[in-house]
Amino acid sequence: MSQSRVFSGVQPTGNLHLGNYLGAIRQFVALQDDHECLYCVVDMHAITVAHDPVGLRQSTREVAMAFIAAGVDPKKAILFNQSRVREHAELAWVFNCVARMGWLNRMTQFKEKAGKHKENASVGLFTYPVLMAADILAYRATHVPVGDDQRQHLELARDIARKFNTDYGTEHMLPEPETLTLAEAARVMSLRDGSKKMSKSDPSEASRIHLDDDADKIAQKIRKATTDPEALPSEVDGLEGRLEARNLVGIMAAVTGRSMAEILAEYGGAPFSSFKPALTEALLAHLAPITSEMKRLKSDPEAIDKILADGGERASAIARETRDMVYQRMGLSA
Repeated sequence: MSQSRVFSGVQPTGNLHLGNYLGAIRQFVALQDDHECLYCVVDMHAITVAHDPVGLRQSTREVAMAFIAAGVDPKKAILFNQSRVREHAELAWVFNCVARMGWLNRMTQFKEKAGKHKENASVGLFTYPVLMAADILAYRATHVPVGDDQRQHLELARDIARKFNTDYGTEHMLPEPETLTLAEAARVMSLRDGSKKMSKSDPSEASRIHLDDDADKIAQKIRKATTDPEALPSEVDGLEGRLEARNLVGIMAAVTGRSMAEILAEYGGAPFSSFKPALTEALLAHLAPITSEMKRLKSDPEAIDKILADGGERASAIARETRDMVYQRMGLSA
């Protein structure tokens, strides 16, 4: 095993957007050059709630396509979907028997997702943080890039690893994964409301730019993006309290590789009617290769399935070693 092994699981929501790309995927591309990386489309997590089986398969492919189109190299990194590797489910059961009820009761996301109907929620929705821990520990990952909303789950994985090591193993048998702090990423907000993150769950299509949107759609969404009536300021401090303006300037900075200060030095005093066309042009130039590759990949779903199958075999080879080691320590038959 290399010095640093990175694992990241991505929900198969399909049709990824600009926020997914600038906030995470682009950074995953950079990681593959210096780390051993496993990027997993976690389709087994998707079945904790009602879902469409056909849609799930398609969404799984679309996420894989977006990763490849953005620059993830399936020969450098291991790109696969979770259900191809049975050890995830096998280790999840083992770790269900290691984790404590009190640990899961503290998980806030179950309460948020189940809401007032927790008695009707699936058991899988309650225990899915244990499956998430199994996803990570199956590969003895040393680092996991997580956002603030997932830090609690990473702590659970660390707790499970620590208890397993204490009860059955040795201090370093299952590494306690650490948070991988990525370079400061663009925080992309809704094009309709600068106080909300860009999200697929937003009912308005105009709130987000999908990675497979064509040039006309991107131009239309930027043209209709919410702004205030004031001209752009000349300094970053002038964006204070102007959430929509900060969002558009931040996007421009992210896709051009410039700082927000540099963008404002050029466009300070300009109205949005002149800034938005420049932003559209920059976005199209940056996303054109990704959009083109997405279109090509969509025409050959069998090739995507082959990539995921190959990644699944490579991932299984690692996870099987962990499963066998865990089973042996617990007195089970591998």
